[in-house]
Amino acid sequence: MKPSILITIDVEDWFQVENFKSRIPFSSWPSRELRVEKNTLRLLDLLDSRRATFFILGWIAERLPGLVREIHDRGHEVASHGYNHNLCNQQSNADLKADLTDSKKRLEDIIGFPVTGYRAPSFSINDDILRIIEDCAYSYDSSYNSFAMHGRYGHADLSGNQRNGIAVRLSDNFHEIPVSNLMIGKRVFPLGGGGYFRLIPFPFFRWGVRKILEQEGGYVFYMHPWETDPEQPRVNSVSPSYKFRHYTNLGKTEDKLSAIFKAFRNAAFVTCREYLNSVRQ
Repeated sequence: MKPSILITIDVEDWFQVENFKSRIPFSSWPSRELRVEKNTLRLLDLLDSRRATFFILGWIAERLPGLVREIHDRGHEVASHGYNHNLCNQQSNADLKADLTDSKKRLEDIIGFPVTGYRAPSFSINDDILRIIEDCAYSYDSSYNSFAMHGRYGHADLSGNQRNGIAVRLSDNFHEIPVSNLMIGKRVFPLGGGGYFRLIPFPFFRWGVRKILEQEGGYVFYMHPWETDPEQPRVNSVSPSYKFRHYTNLGKTEDKLSAIFKAFRNAAFVTCREYLNSVRQ
């Protein structure tokens, strides 16, 4: 049986990232240059016949419904990334439910197809939030990141739950699909993608993905369209660490992604929904 690689794309634009929120208020978003469409279309071309899951902000879908339809029409999965990139653990339960249901409905109205998956901005989940996500009629979440050294990542107790492949069954109708990291001894190395993909030398990253596939039979990778865009506007008023994390190696992302596709050309590149359907059988 082929190992499964789940490519997941968090569709948000350069000005919506959490590290820039102190300098780019939400009220200014409508006046910012939208670059997410051309960056996402470039990723769609790079993916070619490989299927992926696109977790799309409702704010983006509202302004670029044609992009959402293009993703769906090319055979990829459309899933929710919330509406306005508000962290789940900083919202009231009522506001979070509205965010979850409004973003889901916006996407479903555009593609005419059920949206069943969700990813929290900055992986900001906990056990209570996972239950709210399930209550809002999603069948899976993909927000758990076991790398504990990032201050914004949420925490959830997945122990004691049945595993279906790399997915964790939280109830009869709801699964968690964690972002993949590599365990070496008792240490967790962040090999799920994002900035770590841009910063870690490719030979080590490739080796780590192979180890994950050997151990678990599946691998979940995440990234953002802006990570392929070295010409995006620069925000110079944030801290040096934020600038380093955001801008380093943007010009190398596409080549490294192509190298991943080549190195693992014998794997099955599937959507989160397809993977869940396969392991449930």
